[in-house]
Amino acid sequence: MARRLALTFGLPLALLLGWAFLTSVGGVKVYQLASPADVGRELQALAASGLLWKNLAASAERVFLGFSLALVLAIAVGSAVGLSPRLERALDPTLQAIRAVPSLAWVPLLLLWLGIGETAKVTLIAIGAFFPIYVNLTAGIRNVDRKLIEVADVLGVRGVELARRVVLPAALPSLMVGARIGLTQAWLFLVAAELLASTRGLGFMLTEGQQISRTDEILTAILLLALCGKLSESAMRLLERRLLHWTDGLPA
Repeated sequence: MARRLALTFGLPLALLLGWAFLTSVGGVKVYQLASPADVGRELQALAASGLLWKNLAASAERVFLGFSLALVLAIAVGSAVGLSPRLERALDPTLQAIRAVPSLAWVPLLLLWLGIGETAKVTLIAIGAFFPIYVNLTAGIRNVDRKLIEVADVLGVRGVELARRVVLPAALPSLMVGARIGLTQAWLFLVAAELLASTRGLGFMLTEGQQISRTDEILTAILLLALCGKLSESAMRLLERRLLHWTDGLPA
């Protein structure tokens, strides 16, 4: 148990100690890098004023809505593309090209199309979360064991029933991996989304801290983003273990 805790928290603790050393005796100025104590005070002040919870709630809501939209669309499109070679030839090259577009490149276009409201922010997050789910699901469908298909064919399971009862359950491990990566990607796209005239959220805290040269606020936002991303990823891993307990694999 002690060894496991040391492996889990050893690197974060070393980074924290190195950060404290740099800001105390390392000669790094406050305007370049706030100390851990400064960040702790900023976090306490935000919590006391209620701004911390408002910003966290705003960001979490955007990520949840964007990820949910991406998950539904990716399952629908990924299943169709994975099951149909004709649709794969028609859709996959274009989707792969769109996947290569950087997140910030979408910002001006979404501003023109959807304005500065929540719809544009959720849409940008959905774009970021969609592709990891789509890519992993289509790969999982293509890699389904052919023996399963042959057995289903012998038993007379074909068409939609084949997809529902054999192919998609067999591709579930790939879908769960894609969903886990997509949720993490949603937090990455959140910062770009909250550049769209936001007045709340962790991305807003980042830009506000940069504008007023507050490294303590910037670092607080970065640490909160890292924590939210890690908690989301851990929750998805737990769900993955519960849903995929029937699979063979190395122990976590």
